[in-house]
Amino acid sequence: MKKKRNITLKDIAKELNLSVSTVSRALNNHPDISEITKVQVQALAKQYNYVPNLFAKGFRTKHTHIIGVVVPNISHFFTTTILKGILEQGEKMGYQVIVAESQNDVNKQLAMLNTMIQFGVDGILLSMARRTYDVSSIIKIKQRVPLVLFDKVSNKVPCTQVVIDEVDAAYGAVEHLINIGKKRIAIIKETENSYNSEMRFRGYQKALEDHNLEVDPKLIVSTEDISLDKGRIMASALLTLRNKPDAIFAITDAAAIGAIKALKKYNVKIPEDIAVIGFSNSEHATIISPALTTVDQPGNLIGSTAITYLINEIEKEEESFLKTVEVKTHLIIRDSTFTTVK
Repeated sequence: MKKKRNITLKDIAKELNLSVSTVSRALNNHPDISEITKVQVQALAKQYNYVPNLFAKGFRTKHTHIIGVVVPNISHFFTTTILKGILEQGEKMGYQVIVAESQNDVNKQLAMLNTMIQFGVDGILLSMARRTYDVSSIIKIKQRVPLVLFDKVSNKVPCTQVVIDEVDAAYGAVEHLINIGKKRIAIIKETENSYNSEMRFRGYQKALEDHNLEVDPKLIVSTEDISLDKGRIMASALLTLRNKPDAIFAITDAAAIGAIKALKKYNVKIPEDIAVIGFSNSEHATIISPALTTVDQPGNLIGSTAITYLINEIEKEEESFLKTVEVKTHLIIRDSTFTTVK
């Protein structure tokens, strides 16, 4: 089927015997254009289903009012809450959003960033793919358009970065376990090169040290894929220790839920024998039994904050914004760490 040609400003102008600039101003409700002309132009544009060419408009105005967003995994629950915040705040501020997924592939991430540039976006929001060791390509992108990192970030990229206070959030989670009497607290974390994981591990270490508890290497288990299945496997491995943990802090809810499944399989009482804490407050945190104590990450707020900073940078047209914005979290205590005193 042959593609129909899009109606242009020139077509409308020719039919109404007006200049292209008059039609453009009429569509934009410019005060210099008479009401009669505005009504005629807008009625014809509606009749022909005229859609403005954002790229052509962007070429003229140097702004398309489009933001590009690249994330590792678009289906991840926490990511969807961030995207919701980005979309809602973007609309409020007069911007449209294009979302792309890198699938945690560094090469695909670069391809998506370059595609965003080709689309003529005014700025880019990026949550970095795992194993982004070389950030030179991201820095080159930033030299072309404003860029803000969020969630998965790197201190090697000189730009505004919107994150949660990972260290403080993990510290609070581990301190809660200590406050309910737990002393041998295990952690399930990512293997390497994960900003989020390393910051949460620092919080874990700091909480133990501040409370004069030993940081036992045997209680530190790592996996590249911090998933439910790996959480189950890691928890099962911890149960083989002669001196078992009495609590598990997993840096994701998925791994924590996997740990709960493993503990239940081996008839371990939760939280009496081993308590479990997760991180993110996912939709599955209250479905699992016992319900999961977890750190609540305000994804919507992270998203709205990130796009607000980016748009401010775009519109102020200043050379560089170098700021780390930390969004606060809070711990939601549920049955996996809570027992009623009888």
